This record gives sequence, structure tokens and C-alpha cells, in this order.
Amino acid sequence: MAKIFITRKIPDTGIKLLKDARYEVDISEKDGVLTKEELIKALSAKKYKAVICLLTDIIDADVYDAAPSIKIFANYAVGFNNIDVDEAKRRGITVTNTPGVLTETVAEHTVAMILAATMRIAEGDRFTRAGKYDGWAPMLLLGMNLKGKILGIIGAGRIGSVVASIMSAGFGMNIIYFDIKKNKEFEKETNAGFRESIEDVLREADIVTLHIPLFDSTKHLINKERLKMMKRAAYLINSSRGEVIDESALVDALYKKQIAGAALDVFENEPSLAKGLADLENVVLTPHIASATTETRNKMSEIAALNITAFLNGNISPNAV
Repeated sequence: MAKIFITRKIPDTGIKLLKDARYEVDISEKDGVLTKEELIKALSAKKYKAVICLLTDIIDADVYDAAPSIKIFANYAVGFNNIDVDEAKRRGITVTNTPGVLTETVAEHTVAMILAATMRIAEGDRFTRAGKYDGWAPMLLLGMNLKGKILGIIGAGRIGSVVASIMSAGFGMNIIYFDIKKNKEFEKETNAGFRESIEDVLREADIVTLHIPLFDSTKHLINKERLKMMKRAAYLINSSRGEVIDESALVDALYKKQIAGAALDVFENEPSLAKGLADLENVVLTPHIASATTETRNKMSEIAALNITAFLNGNISPNAV
């Protein structure tokens, strides 16, 4: 009977699937991120064949060395920058992810952040709860209309495309975008205009939303210089990866009101926030929950488990990276 380790409690759908297949399943008893030492200790305790890991788990050569019996790491996430995939390939280890299932959920959360930031919903909530509301006032917490404004999409993949569709069809926004290549289908569906550079999008857009993976080339893609290119009335939205923004530079830009506001679901050094970020009123912060719906997290659990069962049955995992 193959032994499987899960690095943190996940929804029961995938766990039940594995147990029904008669695999021995162990789940970390710690309700939190395992340190590297804790992870290595857990994985080396038995001769596990497979692991469901999280994006908070760093899977590298040290882990591979400590647990040579493990032949597949099924990441409970779309991204896999937490795993040394090249080293895994050299060792004949399979790495999988859970693509596709997050698209609609993350797109909807992104739209919610856009509305929360531009209509100052979170700020208004704090204002009201603090007992500051003493009646209607003509200049109280003025926001920004969306119809006719320009939404700049950086990264016109699955999630970026859905965000653009919602905001163009539902809110009457005009769409511009930058990607490494043109997306003709995206342009047709949203009447989006391609821009030749990120800088062009930043200068023109009223709202900029990021939908890009984390590579060396995208770390700090939004930095001090590029923030200065944005309109003073513009908003920056990020539900992709925290490291694509220089968070300290963003804090400075928000403090100086170089841009009107921001909304972030991911952070550069999670779970820590850049100094001063939490003190600012003109930023909406959510704790990396863009995919956090019951339906989506259950589906992620199922996909991760199916990747493992396929592999252990001698087949190619459907979501091998």
C-alpha cells in the first residue's frame, strides 16, 4: 500500500478520494506552515511515495535528498515557484499543479478588490465602525466611477481575460493590455487594445491589474520608477504574486499619493507586510484568499489527489508541469 503525506489539512474531497483508493494517508498535525526542518522530518519518517504540498512549502534538493522514496509532489496550487522543478526533472520526480480551476474564482475576487478600492468600501467600513459617521456629507469618501474608464491588464492569460470580460461587459470599461504576445481571441471578446510595453499600460490606465507568474524577470516588475508613470488618480490591483511588486516602493507611492490607491491579495514577504502598509487608508488588503471559495478549494483538493492516483496507477499525471 502506497503511503501519501499531506503537508497541511486540505478539504476532505481529495483526502477521501485517496483513502477510497486504499492508500495510506498521513496529514501534518500542525495547523500552520511547516518549517524546512519540520517538513524534512515528516517526509523522512516513512517511505512515502507521494506528497500533496502547498505553495508555502519549499521543495528543493534538500527535501529530495531527505526523502528519496517520494516520486511525485502534487502542488495544491496553480503556481509552482515553491518547487525546484528543474532538480525534480533531473531526479525523475514528477511535479503537478491544479490549473484552470482557480480562474473564475480569482477573477471574481480581483473584481471585488477593484470595487472595494475605487468605491472606498473597506475604508468606509472602518470609518463607520469607528463611530465617525454622523450623517450624509457631499464630500465624504468620494470614489471613482468605472464606466468609460480604462482598465489595464498586465498578463492576458486565463484570469486576466475573465477580469477584462467582466469589467468590459458588466461595467463598461475600456480594456488595454500588455502580454509577451498578442491575444487575438482576448481582443475580439473584450475589444481590448494591445500596448507595446508595460509602461504604455501604466501611463494610460485608470486601473492596472496584474496577472503574471513569478519569474526572475517579473520580480519587482512594478517598482519605484514604474509607479511614478501611473496617473495620480489610478489604482493598482494585485492577485497574482506578491513579489512582482516592490512593496516598499508601493507604500511610499501610496503615502505620497502618487497613485490614488491599491488592493492586494498577495504580498512580497508573506505573511509579513512592508512597513507602513497596514497603516495606510488607501489600500485594501486581503490575506491571500483570491481562490478561497468552498467550491474551488474542494476542486483543488480533488485535482491534486487525481494527479497522484494517476501517477501511482502507472499513468501520466494529467497536470504534470
